[in-house]
Amino acid sequence: MNADEWFEIHQCRGEGESIKGIAQRLGISRNTVRRALAMSEQPNDHRRLKGSVADEADARIRDLLQRSPSISIAEIGRCIMWSHSRTLLVRKVNQIKSEMTTVPFDPPSIGTGLPQHPTSFVGRHHELREIRRLLGDHRLVSVVGPGGIGKTRLVVRAAEEYRRAFADGIRFVELASLRSESLVSQAIADRLGLETRDGPNNSADDILVEYLRNRRMLLILDNCEHLVDGVAALVSRLTEETRNLRILTTSREYLAIPGEYVFHLPPLSIDGGKESGAVELFANRAESVLSGFELSDSNVDAVRRICQRLDGLPLAIELACTRLNVLSVEDLAERLDRRLSMLTVSARGRTPRHRSLQATIDWSYELCSETERILWCHTSVFADSFDIGMAVAVCSDDALSEDEIMEAVAALVAKSVVVREISDNGVRFRLLESIREYGWGKLTIPERRHMNERLLEYCARIVEESTTSWYGPEQLTKATAVSINRGNIRAALHSVMNTPTDPALVELAADTLGSSRFLWACGISVREHRMWLTQALDLPGVSRTARGRILTVLALVQTLQGDRDAADFTLRRARELAGDREDPVTRSFAVHIAGLRDFFAGRADSGMAYLDEAERGYQLHGCDPELVSMLQVHRGMLLCSTQDVSGAADAFSRVFTSTDEIGELWFHSYATYGLGHVALLENDPDTAAQRALEALRYQREFADPIGKTVMADLLGWALAEQGHGARAAVVLGAASSMWGSIGRQLYGADHWNTLRARAVDTARHHVGGSAFDAAWARGQAMTAPELLAYIFDEDCAKHDHPAPDRSYSAHATARADASQLDLLSPREREVAELVAQGLTNKQIAGRLVLSSRTVEGHVEHLLRKLCLSRRTEVPRALFAT
Repeated sequence: MNADEWFEIHQCRGEGESIKGIAQRLGISRNTVRRALAMSEQPNDHRRLKGSVADEADARIRDLLQRSPSISIAEIGRCIMWSHSRTLLVRKVNQIKSEMTTVPFDPPSIGTGLPQHPTSFVGRHHELREIRRLLGDHRLVSVVGPGGIGKTRLVVRAAEEYRRAFADGIRFVELASLRSESLVSQAIADRLGLETRDGPNNSADDILVEYLRNRRMLLILDNCEHLVDGVAALVSRLTEETRNLRILTTSREYLAIPGEYVFHLPPLSIDGGKESGAVELFANRAESVLSGFELSDSNVDAVRRICQRLDGLPLAIELACTRLNVLSVEDLAERLDRRLSMLTVSARGRTPRHRSLQATIDWSYELCSETERILWCHTSVFADSFDIGMAVAVCSDDALSEDEIMEAVAALVAKSVVVREISDNGVRFRLLESIREYGWGKLTIPERRHMNERLLEYCARIVEESTTSWYGPEQLTKATAVSINRGNIRAALHSVMNTPTDPALVELAADTLGSSRFLWACGISVREHRMWLTQALDLPGVSRTARGRILTVLALVQTLQGDRDAADFTLRRARELAGDREDPVTRSFAVHIAGLRDFFAGRADSGMAYLDEAERGYQLHGCDPELVSMLQVHRGMLLCSTQDVSGAADAFSRVFTSTDEIGELWFHSYATYGLGHVALLENDPDTAAQRALEALRYQREFADPIGKTVMADLLGWALAEQGHGARAAVVLGAASSMWGSIGRQLYGADHWNTLRARAVDTARHHVGGSAFDAAWARGQAMTAPELLAYIFDEDCAKHDHPAPDRSYSAHATARADASQLDLLSPREREVAELVAQGLTNKQIAGRLVLSSRTVEGHVEHLLRKLCLSRRTEVPRALFAT
C-alpha cells in the first residue's frame, strides 16, 4: 500500500463508503482496506498508484489462461505463488477471462471529437482519479481554473481513460469559436450528428433533450466562460430532463446552477523534487526543445525555481521551455525572476497566477520578431483553426508578405504560440484561447474592425466558391472547405450582423447568403442557415435584388423543414420583389419552390404546374445548370408519386447522365436514389436496394439531412420486400425518427404513405411483432452517422469511404436476420455475455463501471428483445447460433 492508496481509502471512508464498497471501487482486497483504516498516518511511500496486488500478476495470469484456458483458480494460484486474498485472485481471473472472450466494443458513433494533442500528458494522476470519483457521484462537474492551467488537457485525458464507463460514448464540444449564446445548442447538436432531427416546431434544446433523455453518455463542453449564461440555461435543462447523462465542463467561471459540482483545478504540484508534476512537465517539454536534456542534481533546483515562479501553470511552463534553445536553465530562472518582479509592481490588481501567465506570454511576445508579433495579432481574428492559405489571404498586408507569413508561422509554432494540427483535411493551425485573447488585446479598435472585415471577405469567398462549384467536380472539395471553416464563418457573419456599419460589408454578406442555395448541405445546419438568412433580411441597406434572392433561399429552407405556412408567406414576398423583369431567374426559382411546397403538401397537380412554369422561365432567361438538375429531381419525385414510372425514369436519367459526365456527386446521389425508386415501383427490390446504398454512399460526404432520410426510407422499403425484416425495421425506424423530428412528413402524398405502410407490414410479418418493435426502437434512437455505420456494417468513426460501385454485402444482411441477437445494442450484448457467465447484476455493474440500476435496465431490455422470461435462458439464446 502506498500513500495515494491510503489517502483514497480514507477519503472513501469519510464519505460513508463500506469496506466492501471501497475494495470494489479501488480494485483492492478488503484486508488492504482494513489495514489502511487502522493506520492513523499515511505510509512513507510516495510511489505512483499502481492498483491492487493482482495487477502485478496480470501478465502471468494472462499467459497461463492463453496456454490453458481451462486451468483452475487453485492451479493459477500455485503457478504464480499467490499469497493474498483468494477472492481478489478470483475477481482478477474472471476479469481477464471476460476480456479475452469478449470482443472490445467501441460504440458506433460520429467519433468523440476529442482533440489530439501533439505533446504527451504529464502528471495530474490525483486529479484524474478525483474526476472519475466525481463523475460517479455527480451528473454535472465543472472544472474551473484560470487560462493556461490545463483544464482541457485534463478532461480530454479523463475522457480517454474512462470512456468505457459510458455505454453511449463521449462527445467533446469546443465552444471557444462561438460568438453567440444562441448557437450553443446548435453547436452541440452538430457534434452529436443530429442534423436529421432538425425542425421548425421544436428548438435545438428540445432536440438535444429528446436525444439525450435516456442515453448514458459523457458530454464535455469546453471553454464555456464567454457563454456562461447560455450554457448554464441549457445544462440546467439537460440535467433535469435526462436520466443518465453526465456533463463535464471547463470554464474560468462556474455555471452556478443546482446540481453542479465545482472542481477547482490547482496548478501542477511543485513539491516532491523530480517527481513533482511541474518539474516533470518542464523536463518533458525541455527535452523536445533541447534534445538530450535531462534533469540532474545540478539543474533541478533551477527548474524547481522556474516552476515556482510560474506558479505551476502548464501553459506558462511550456512557453518558458521554448527559450532553452538560447538560454541555460539557470539563465532562464534568473530572467524570469527579474520579469516577474517588475510585473508584480505594474499589475498589483491581478492574481499571482494571472501575473505569471501574463509575464510568460509578454516575454514570448517580446522575443518574437516584429513580423511574428504582427502575425500573432492578426491570426487572433480566427475563431477556429486555419491553414497557411487562410493566413496569407486574411493576414497579409504591406508589412507581411506570403513568404514572411510562412516563415513567421513556423517560428510561432516553434515558440508554442501556434499549435500545429494534422487531420484528414491537411495541416492546420490554431491559437490556444489565452494566446488568442492576448493577441486580440494588442490590436486597436480600428485594427480589430479591419481584421474582421478581412475575415468576412475570406469567408464570403469560401461560400461563393462552394456556390459556383456546386455543379462540378470540385463540389465536394469546396463544400468541405465550408464545413471545416464553420467556426470562422460563424464569427465573420456574427461580426457584420452585430455591427452593420459598413454598407459594403453588409452588401457582401447579403449577396453571399442570397446566392448560397445549398449552404445547408455543407455543414451549416438547416436551422442555422435559416437563422442567418432571417438576420440578413434585417440588415440595413440591403438592395431589393439581394433581398429577393435571400427570400427565395429562405423559402427553400423553410420548405425543407416542412414549415409550409412560413414558406408560403416568404414566397409571396420573394415574387413581389423579383418581379417579372427585375430578376426573372429569381422569380422562376420562387415559382420552382412553390411547386416543391405543393408537392410536399400532396397537391400534385398544382405542384407540377408550378414546376412546368419554372422550367419555361429557366429556358427563357437562362440559369445555372444546378437549377435545371434540381428541378428535374423534383419532377421525378413528383412523377413517382403519381405512378408515372416512365416519366420519372426519364427525369432521373437525365440528371444521372449529366452529373456522371462532369463528376458531380450531390445531384448524382438524388438521381441514383430516383432510379432506385423507379426500380421499386417496377417490382425490382434488389436494384432498388443497390441504388439506395449507392446514393447513401455519395450522401454520407455531405451534411444533407433530407437526402439521407429519403434514401434511408427507400432502403427500408426495399429491404422489407427482400425479406430482411429485422434490418428493414431498424432502417425504417431511423427514417421515421428523422421525418418526425423534421416537423412534418415532407412527402405527404398517399403514394409515400402507402409504400411506407406496406414496408412496415411486410417487415413485421417477417420477424414478428415484438422483434419488429425492438428493431424499430433501435433505429429511432440512431443518429444519421450511427445509421450509416449500421447500414454499411462498420464503425462510422473509422470508415474509409468505400467506392460508390461496391455492391451491398449480402453476408451482412443474412447475418442481421440470422438471429434476434442483432437486435441487442452493443452494451446489451456485453451484459448478456456476462449474464451467461453467471454474474449477478451487482457483479456486472462493478465489471463495467455502471450502476446496478443501469444493469437491471439492460437485462430487462435484452430479455424482452430475445423473448425470454428468465435470465437463466440467456446462455442458450446467446450461444445457439
